[in-house]
Amino acid sequence: TNACVVMSLRLLFLLPAGLPVRSQGESQSDNKQMDNITIRQGETLFLSCSQGDFVTHTAWLNRSSILYTGEDKWSVDPRVSLVTLNQDEFTIKIEDVDLADEGQYICAVQTSSRPRTTSVHIIVQVPPKIVNLSKDLVVNEGSNVTLMCLANGKPEPAIGWRMLSPSDDSLSSDSEVLEILFISRYRAGVYECTASNDIAVDTQTVELTVNYPPSVSDGRDVGVTLGQRGVLQCEADAVPEADFEWYRDDRRIFSDFDGIEIEDAGAFSKLTFFNVSEADYGNYTCIAINKLGSANTSIILYEIIEPTSSTLLQGYCRPELFCLTRANLFNALGPGAVQDGNSGTSTVFTPTCLLLVVLLQLLLKF
Repeated sequence: TNACVVMSLRLLFLLPAGLPVRSQGESQSDNKQMDNITIRQGETLFLSCSQGDFVTHTAWLNRSSILYTGEDKWSVDPRVSLVTLNQDEFTIKIEDVDLADEGQYICAVQTSSRPRTTSVHIIVQVPPKIVNLSKDLVVNEGSNVTLMCLANGKPEPAIGWRMLSPSDDSLSSDSEVLEILFISRYRAGVYECTASNDIAVDTQTVELTVNYPPSVSDGRDVGVTLGQRGVLQCEADAVPEADFEWYRDDRRIFSDFDGIEIEDAGAFSKLTFFNVSEADYGNYTCIAINKLGSANTSIILYEIIEPTSSTLLQGYCRPELFCLTRANLFNALGPGAVQDGNSGTSTVFTPTCLLLVVLLQLLLKF
C-alpha cells in the first residue's frame, strides 16, 4: 500500500526520482495516522487535513485512487465534492456514504522539501435489513412448522423471533430459525422477526394460519308458543369456517321451505320459524362441516302453553306453571283463613286474606 501511495504521489506531484519520500516507519512527524472514523450508511463524511506553510501541492486519495488535487476534481463520483481549500485546511466531503466507501483515505501535502501524509481509516456501519423471510403459512393442526429469517448489517445483526399476536412470551427464539412441533390451533397468529445491531432495528412479520376441524357448542332447547316466532341457533369453531346444514330427523331443511329461513354468518347459523305450527315441534340437528371434518348438535323445539281462564278453572298445570286453584289458595292461606262451609263457622279474614278472596272471585267470573 505504501508503495502505491509513493507512486501516486510521485506521479501527482511530479517529484524527481532522487527526491526521498519517507515511509510511515521512517518519520512519524511526516506520516500521521489519525483515529478511525465510524460513520453510518447514508450519512455525509467530511475528510479534513491541515495544510501548513510552504505547501506546493495537496491531494486526497482513496486506496490509490485520486479524489481531489487542490481545486481539481479527479473523481467521477458525483457524491464527492470540495468543501474548503485554503492555507490552513483542505476538506472534502462524500455524501450518502455506502459500504463501498469503507477503507483508507490519505491526505498528501507536498512542501518545498518533501511530501507529508495523513491517513485515516473509515468504517461504515450498516443498519440491519431483513433480506429473507418465510412467507405467510397455512398448515393443518398437528404439523411441524419452521420459520426462517435472514438479515444483513454491519455490525452483524442479532436475530430473534417472538409470537406477536396473540402475545405469548413462552414462544420465542434467539436465532434465525423458529421451530414449532405439532402445532395446535392456539399457536396460530402473527410472528415477528427482529434484526438489531448498534445502529437500528428492522422487523417483519409472518402470519401463521392453523386449520382444524369443526367443534360445535351444545345446542340449547327452545320453547315457543303455538303461532309465534321461534329461532334455533348453532355455533361452530373451525378453520376454515364451517358450512352449516340443518336436519329434521333424516330430512335436510332448506331456507324458504314451509316458512323457514336459514341464515349463516361466520361461526353462527340460525334456523327461524316465522309461525310455529304443531308439526314444527320436534328434534333438529345442526351439522358443521369443513374440509377437515364435521361435528353436530341436537336442539329440541318444544311447545309452551300459556295459562288461560279455562285452564285456571280446570286446575290444569304444566310443570313450569303455577295454577291458582281453590286447593292452592287453601294451602297458601292455611285452613283457618277461609270459611268452613260444613260447620257454618267463620274465621275473621285479615286484609291480605280478603284481597286474595276477592281476586279469586274475579277469576271465577271469567
